[in-house]
This record gives sequence, C-alpha cells and structure tokens, in this order.
Amino acid sequence: MVILASASPRRKQLLEQAEIKFKILVKDTDEIIPAKTAIKDVPIAIAKVKALAIKNEVDYNDIIIAADTIVYLNSEIIGKPKNAKDALAILNKLNGQCHQVITGVYILQNDSAYFFSEITKVYFSKLTEAQLKFYVEKFKPYDKAGAYAIQEWIGVVGIQKIEGCFYNVMGLPVNSLLKCLSDNKLMAF
Repeated sequence: MVILASASPRRKQLLEQAEIKFKILVKDTDEIIPAKTAIKDVPIAIAKVKALAIKNEVDYNDIIIAADTIVYLNSEIIGKPKNAKDALAILNKLNGQCHQVITGVYILQNDSAYFFSEITKVYFSKLTEAQLKFYVEKFKPYDKAGAYAIQEWIGVVGIQKIEGCFYNVMGLPVNSLLKCLSDNKLMAF
C-alpha cells in the first residue's frame, strides 16, 4: 500500500492522475531545518520528518511518500502567507522576477529510504497591483508556498515561462517520483 504523508490537495490530485492507489495519513510536524542545510536539501529534510512521523502507524511493507515544496528567491525561503496582506507582500517580491520552486521527496519503505529534490525556475511577468489583489482576494492562496498556485488564474496570466517540471511547481514532480519508485523496484510502471 502507498501512503501519502501530505494533506495537500494538489499532491493528492497528481497521484490520482498518475493512477497510483494510495491512502493519506498525516501527522502535524514542525518544519525545523537543520543548520547549514543546502537549499536543495531543505524540502527533503522537512519531507523526511513528515515520513518518519507516520512510520510506526503503517504496515512494515507500506511505501510512504512525503514531500515538501519551498519557493526560493534572492537567498530567501518564501513560505506560506499568514494572511491576505502577507500574500500580497510575497507576490510583490515575486512580481517580475525569476524564482526557484524546490520540492523535496522522501520515500520510506521498511528500513530503506530514497530521496531527491527537483528544482524548477519560474519567471513571473510584471503584474499590476490590481491584478495581484484580485488574485489574493479571489483565490486566497494561504496554503501555498510563495502565495500562488501555477494551475490557477495567476499561472495563466502571470507566469511568463518555466524551466523544469510544471508538476513540481504544483507540489510533486510526478515523473521523477515514478522513476524513483521504478528504479528502486518499489513499484512497476
């Protein structure tokens, strides 16, 4: 059985689209980043904590998949906004800039762990203040790192281009995940 250690509706949707049968099991965890962790390893460290939090609550042979996504701009990790004002401030930072979306995936089965991170560059167009306010008011992106979802309105009108995996920006690099599962003989595809 595959266990998704994430409450993200986007990760759930992507696994469903990949035709993977799974259950969701989530425990609240602290997102503590070990000192001197390389930026590409930050979401892996957070995903590892999520996977280990449920390890003792699943069957030994179950495959746990945990993931975490961060937005990185100008040496700053940009998390989820606290409220509308914070969301607008975050979008203003990203506005007209290129940032990185980094998703870390941590897979646990038995006593074996497999992990990787994927980086996608996202180029934001320069949007007006009215456009940014419209997005925040209508879509309320408070549960999204970087205060936006590429599959929503802002992605259509505000993303000039990306370099890398689109689904990574949604929160789960599905192609890389399936390759990891297959390469490590956890699942056949």
